[in-house]
Amino acid sequence: MQQNSSSERFVAFLQGLAQSNDRGALAALRKGLGRPPGDEPAMHRYVAPWTGSERSRWSEDTYYLVAALFAHHPAPWNEGSGPSNLGASFARLRNSGGSSPEAVDRRFTSLLGVDAEDLHLHLRHAVSLLKSNAVPVDWGRLLTDLRWWGHEDRWVQRRWAQAFWGGIPQPGETEETEM
Repeated sequence: MQQNSSSERFVAFLQGLAQSNDRGALAALRKGLGRPPGDEPAMHRYVAPWTGSERSRWSEDTYYLVAALFAHHPAPWNEGSGPSNLGASFARLRNSGGSSPEAVDRRFTSLLGVDAEDLHLHLRHAVSLLKSNAVPVDWGRLLTDLRWWGHEDRWVQRRWAQAFWGGIPQPGETEETEM
């Protein structure tokens, strides 16, 4: 992703709200949780200025969705190497020991199969689970990925799956055989 892409600038704006502890703005954004993206009027002040160049309703909605989720869990992803998508966040959750690996697998598998119109509800629960275990999210990557959620090739879902299951050693595999 380009360093000064629209997604990155928007996430930098959100991070600025969190760093300056703008509780009013973050509260307004959190009001969008559990509602269809863009349905909460209090969010428009903060999100609408960023959506003017978006060509589709879904692309615009992704800004509202990510803003609400970010305000709920503003922990940024700060790792430099490896995948940083939501699959990588769930892999960290599974490996953290805070939740049952089987339960995390089920939750993640369910998330991969969600249609765009229900995605906001499933992501709210997913991000709440990550928050409760202090697992960060790459918000810029999430915003970009969500724009392509409904692509017929489902490449976003496949990349998330690769990041999630790609790091699980297979039976009989050791670290030496992975190199």
